[in-house]
Amino acid sequence: MKISIILPYKENFSPEYPGAVSLFLNDVTKLSKYKKNIIIYGKTSFKKKLSSNYVNIDFKKFFFKSNTNSYIKKFLEYEIKSKSSLIEIHNRPDYIDRIYKFNKNLVLYFHNNPLEMKSSKSVSDRINIFNKCQKIIFNSKWTLSKFKEGISKNLLTTKLEVINQSTSKKMINFKEKRKIILFVGRLNKSKGYDIFGKAIINILDNYPDWKAIVIGDEPREKLIFKHKNLKILGFQKYNSVTRWFIKSDISVVCSRWNEPFGRTALEASSAGCAVIISNRGGLKEASPEALKIKKLTVKNVENSIKKLIQNEKFKKLLQKKIYKNFYLTNNYISKIIDIYRDNIISNN
Repeated sequence: MKISIILPYKENFSPEYPGAVSLFLNDVTKLSKYKKNIIIYGKTSFKKKLSSNYVNIDFKKFFFKSNTNSYIKKFLEYEIKSKSSLIEIHNRPDYIDRIYKFNKNLVLYFHNNPLEMKSSKSVSDRINIFNKCQKIIFNSKWTLSKFKEGISKNLLTTKLEVINQSTSKKMINFKEKRKIILFVGRLNKSKGYDIFGKAIINILDNYPDWKAIVIGDEPREKLIFKHKNLKILGFQKYNSVTRWFIKSDISVVCSRWNEPFGRTALEASSAGCAVIISNRGGLKEASPEALKIKKLTVKNVENSIKKLIQNEKFKKLLQKKIYKNFYLTNNYISKIIDIYRDNIISNN
């Protein structure tokens, strides 16, 4: 028995610059009861891989045209040699038609808005996916709601399921948290870094005993903010980012765009930060107890941070509430994934 998982060919399944999907997949696969039967297929140029049950698909890449056909063709060569009981496709609805010809036991994971993805934008695209997949998994209720748009309620069966991403619940000591306000993500307007930057300068001017740490980069946009108590670390590896979450009192996730889920808010919650989020996309599912900004403005971000700084009791209560109620652990989500695998494998 074999379960094949195929990643987007641009998804980096390596400890060097891993994507959110790779981190999630690696964590839950290690805990799955099927872990000895799972093979993950992808494409990375890095020598180090996140796990040993990974096959790197080598194919000739073209710079000025799609590489999807070459990638899937190479994957199917492996599949023909050793047919899988189940194939799980992550975030690439355009792989479905090609793979379906060889194996009809397909599960598709959506980690992004289906209406913005190739081969799932139209109603007919999504009905095609519905008809060809045994199961369609969404990383949030918000992502699922986008898939449902324009589709008859008669098709909305248990075939569609929300399984949030997960992480480990960090070992923390609240007494060791520092007066740090943390921003993690791309330093661009989509992530709200321009709003955060303006708000944080005002905060640091008024509260000199607090510091701000920014982790991330963005070569395409130059949003520059400077303050003696603001430190910009650039890109950091996952373990380093985790240590900053554990140290920090407050984490701000003020995205402008509709986050399909919100890995940063998830990680901040798992480390007992007082989390501030914008009310966009699936963020409130990633951190249900977080302090929510209904209207995203510089003043509202600043006021939300002030509320936590000025009211120590409220800040501590929020931290403990978020940490206590955190349930999206790798172990929990891995078991949910294995339940649908059990059902599909036993019925075929």
